[in-house]
Amino acid sequence: MRVDAFDFDLPEELIALRPADPRDAARLLVVRETGTREHREIKELPGLLRAGDVLVVNDTKVFPARLHGRRFGRETGEGAAIEILLHKRVSPSGFRALVRPAKRLKPGDRILLGVTLEGTVVSREGAEAEILFHKQGAALDDAIAAEGETPLPPYIAGRRKADSRDIGDYQTVYAARSGSVAAPTAGFHFTPELLTRLADAGIAHAHITLHVGAGTFLPVNVEDTKDHVMHAEWAELSPETAAMLNRARAAGGRIVAVGTTALRTLETATDDSGLLHGFAGDTALFITPGYRFKCVDVLLTNFHLPRSTLFMLACAFSGTETLRAAYAEAIAARYRFYSYGDACLLFGARR
Repeated sequence: MRVDAFDFDLPEELIALRPADPRDAARLLVVRETGTREHREIKELPGLLRAGDVLVVNDTKVFPARLHGRRFGRETGEGAAIEILLHKRVSPSGFRALVRPAKRLKPGDRILLGVTLEGTVVSREGAEAEILFHKQGAALDDAIAAEGETPLPPYIAGRRKADSRDIGDYQTVYAARSGSVAAPTAGFHFTPELLTRLADAGIAHAHITLHVGAGTFLPVNVEDTKDHVMHAEWAELSPETAAMLNRARAAGGRIVAVGTTALRTLETATDDSGLLHGFAGDTALFITPGYRFKCVDVLLTNFHLPRSTLFMLACAFSGTETLRAAYAEAIAARYRFYSYGDACLLFGARR
């Protein structure tokens, strides 16, 4: 499919720079199986689902992956400003990272980030480098936490700097397993009280993990979706959770994916018969219109960037024309977009 089929115009003032307060006060555009739409709020979610449904959330935790410092070449020894975004751990002391500027970076260069964090460039390809740090394990984690900052998405970071509020705002309330450079933002809307109300309504929740990589920030720069290559991300669904979800579906409950990361993990772990299995490993599942969904019945997700793989996934789930109409209505109604914005609840299109 042509990528420009997923383009749309969004007024810049609709890009949210802070989350709703309280979180469950965010607006919610409900898109039914037939394409009909309702304007609600997140706090109404218990009444929009039914007893026996299961919310599946991504419990990944964002770490302070953006760091600033200086690089020192082997030959000149001159220091030059550098920014890096760690995105995948490859060893107890090694990370792959996006580097800016990258043009002069060479293997063997030394990098000093902040005061305590030092590393050596192992390799570089384009804007991506592998860096071997002089600390490892927990000591490296502590140094990154001390020197790094919240890696806000470019559409927020380009308009304001990360601050102390983002440390809490840019995490879900159930974040537990550190490893993401971007948050599973559909989960931002949940509060402990809302989770309790959902449980009281007979709606359980289960955890998967997908560590969101830097690929989520990268634009789709091809003309046709068949030429786009997804970055692999590490995901895990435990055998126990898979069995619990299979039982819920067998009893008539629906699987409600909280965010595209949860959906991609679930679909990766489901066989062609619709049965979920335990899974741990990389997934590069790229979902576009025409994909046959195997287990997810309902999707809670934020409003996404034009031409993004996330918008393509949502179009696949609801139908491209249905979702384009929903987005047009959301823009007209002044919904707030992207990571800190409002959400939509998509019931799978009739197939």
